[in-house]
This record gives sequence, C-alpha cells and structure tokens, in this order.
Amino acid sequence: MKHYFLFLTCVLLHTNLLLASDPEAVALLSQVKKKYDLVNDYTANARLVTNVIFIKAPVSQVTVYYKKPDQLLVKNQKGISFIPKGTVHINMNNVLGLTNYEALLAGTELVDGVLCKVVKIFPLSEEESITRATLYIDPVQLLIRRSVVSTKENGTYAIKMQYGSYSWCGLPSVVDMEFNTRDYKLPKGTTLDYDNGAKKGPGLPQKGKVTIRYQEYTLNKGLPASLFLQ
Repeated sequence: MKHYFLFLTCVLLHTNLLLASDPEAVALLSQVKKKYDLVNDYTANARLVTNVIFIKAPVSQVTVYYKKPDQLLVKNQKGISFIPKGTVHINMNNVLGLTNYEALLAGTELVDGVLCKVVKIFPLSEEESITRATLYIDPVQLLIRRSVVSTKENGTYAIKMQYGSYSWCGLPSVVDMEFNTRDYKLPKGTTLDYDNGAKKGPGLPQKGKVTIRYQEYTLNKGLPASLFLQ
C-alpha cells in the first residue's frame, strides 16, 4: 500500500509539472503577443450598445481610448459611458501581459467557423486581478477569437471578437461581451438606483451584454496618462 501511494504521488506530481509547462501553449501565446504588442495606444470611434435589464441605455456613439498595458476609457458626448469595469478585458494585453502563469492546451473548438486552439491560463500571483482565462486562438492568423476571463472583483466575462482591416495588429472590428449581472458592481463614485437581479426569481435574464462596433482606429500617436485619470 505504501508503494502504491508513493507511485500515485509521483504520477500526480509529474502530471502537474506537465500541465504547468506546456511548451506549445506558451509558444502560441508568445506568437500572439508579438502581434498585439504592435499597438502602444489607440483612439477609436465606435458604436456602443448596452443590453442590460437594469440599465436604460440608448445606442451611443463613443470614443475609445487605450494605452498599453491596461488603461481603457470609453466616452460619449455626455461623459463616461456606463459600461462594466470588466470591459477593460476587451484588450487582450491584460491576459497576454501576464508573466507568472501556467498555461495548457485544452483541445480545439470552432468559433464562427474558425478552428481555434483552446488555451487555459492560470495566473500564479495573488496580486493579479485575473484569476483564470480561457483563450480560443486562431493559430493561422494568430488572433484571439473568443475569451472567457474571470476576475476577483467583477465576475466572469465572455468576449467574442470579429476582425477586419486591423487584424494585422489584433484590433477587432466588433466586440461582444457577456457578463453575469449578479457579479456586476457599480464603478466607484457612480450613484444610480438600479437592480442587478440578485433579488429576482430565476426566470428573469441574468446576463448583460455590451457590443462595441469599431468604425476607425488611430494608432500609436501617444496618449497622455492624465487622460485616464478622469
């Protein structure tokens, strides 16, 4: 019996080491990151649609500002748009920029007709806001077609991306993001009477959705850090 448990322990340790050091997954992530690293910052005009049961938000024309590695601001004519804080994860540098993580391949899956490799990522640092992520990567064009990102503070976000003329640098033309309204928290300083569905019955929709349709990008012109302090 003692030898059996020793053997089982060795097998489990060996399995964990294999999972923690999947060279194919790490190499694929590195290739994808090279493409996304071409963008240091951007300003983009976009159309924003918010579909959440507790928010009466019209379709709005917005400007999206991004600065590497993780600064994101979405503004409309009336000020900062009301969108989930997790929207920052529409930029995949939040995941690709991780340095201390385990990654492993988890098979393949079709996303909009494209056969993608599924890569699961587990951050090892407790300081990271991301607890885990699953990326569906197009291995031919080196694009992330879909992602599921779980965070400590703002729940889990499922994000699907479509690409157009800016696919060469990993910037999408359309982003669809879904999240659980029960996990959603209002940004600091926001005063709004709303119901996130936590007290409602199971028959009501618990999913919120944000769609951003990008119309044009202006890349790498240099954005001041002060812009994101608003």
